[in-house]
Amino acid sequence: MIDPRLRLLVAVSEHGTVTAAAEALFRSPSGVSRQLKDLAAELDVDLLERHGRRVRLTPAGQRLVTHARRLHAQWEAALSDTTAAARQLCGPLSLGGSPRRSRRSSLRSRSG
Repeated sequence: MIDPRLRLLVAVSEHGTVTAAAEALFRSPSGVSRQLKDLAAELDVDLLERHGRRVRLTPAGQRLVTHARRLHAQWEAALSDTTAAARQLCGPLSLGGSPRRSRRSSLRSRSG
């Protein structure tokens, strides 16, 4: 599925600090920071620049956030579409039967 660290990066871009993003996601700031450092190392790019207590996305970080938002939107659309498809009737429905007398009517004809 989609790498959960992307959600962390989007939150940092929206909240401006790792601490605020961590609070919004009910995570620890140190955990968020570690995961974003791991993501940056895995991609071999700098994603964030420090500016005092705040952080700014690097150009690479901005591009990744743009892709992360698109991925999230596509994932939500895929889930919605899949759920809708599962709820639709699929294919034709044919019902058939043979004329059959009920048990009561057959008992009446035998006893009468």
